[in-house]
Amino acid sequence: MMSIGTMKQSEACETDDAALLARLRTGEERAFDELTDLAAGRMLAVARKMMPNEADAEEAVQDAFLNAFRGLAAFDGRSKLTTWLHQITVNSCLMKLRSKRRRPETSIEAMLPAFQSDGHQVRSSERWAEVDESTLERHEIKTLVRAKIEELPEQYRVILMLRDVSGLDTEETARTLGVTLDTVRTRLHRARQALKTLLDPYFESGRAE
Repeated sequence: MMSIGTMKQSEACETDDAALLARLRTGEERAFDELTDLAAGRMLAVARKMMPNEADAEEAVQDAFLNAFRGLAAFDGRSKLTTWLHQITVNSCLMKLRSKRRRPETSIEAMLPAFQSDGHQVRSSERWAEVDESTLERHEIKTLVRAKIEELPEQYRVILMLRDVSGLDTEETARTLGVTLDTVRTRLHRARQALKTLLDPYFESGRAE
C-alpha cells in the first residue's frame, strides 16, 4: 500500500510536470532549458546503451528533443514527462540504427541452436557455465556481444536491444513496438538463443577469456 508521503511526492511530481508542460506549450524559453536540464542526462544514458558510439548517441538525443518539442501538442500527460522523453529517445535510436543498417539479414532459424533427434543440442559451449559477470563487462567482450547483436534480424535485434540493453520491461517493449506481450517474450527467447549460438565459437576457443 502506498504511504501518505509517497502519495504526496507523486502528486507533487504530477503538479510539477503539468506546470512545466503548460510553460513549454507557451513557448517559454526557460521551460525548454529546464526540460533539457531535467532529462538530457538520462536520455544520453539510454542512447549510449543503444548506439555504437558517442557521436551517434548524442545525435539521437538531439533528434529526440526535436521530436519531443514538435510533439508537445500531442502529449496527453498520462505519463511523466521523463517517461515520455525516454520513449522518444528509444524510438530515435531505433530509427537511426535502422537507417544505418545495410547488410542483408540472415534468418533467425539459421542462428538458433541445432538439436539431435534425441533432443540434445548438437553443440553448446560448456564454457558458458564458467562465464561470470566480470568477463561480460570487459570492453572487448561488450564490443563482441554488440557486434553479434547487430547480426540478428531486425525484429529480434530490436527486442534484445530494448529488453537487455536499454532495460525496458516486457510491457514497455511491447508498447514501444506495438506488439503483444507474448510476441515480445517469444522473440526475446529466440534472440537470446541465437546470440548465444553466435558467441559459442568465441567461448569454445578461449578467445573471449
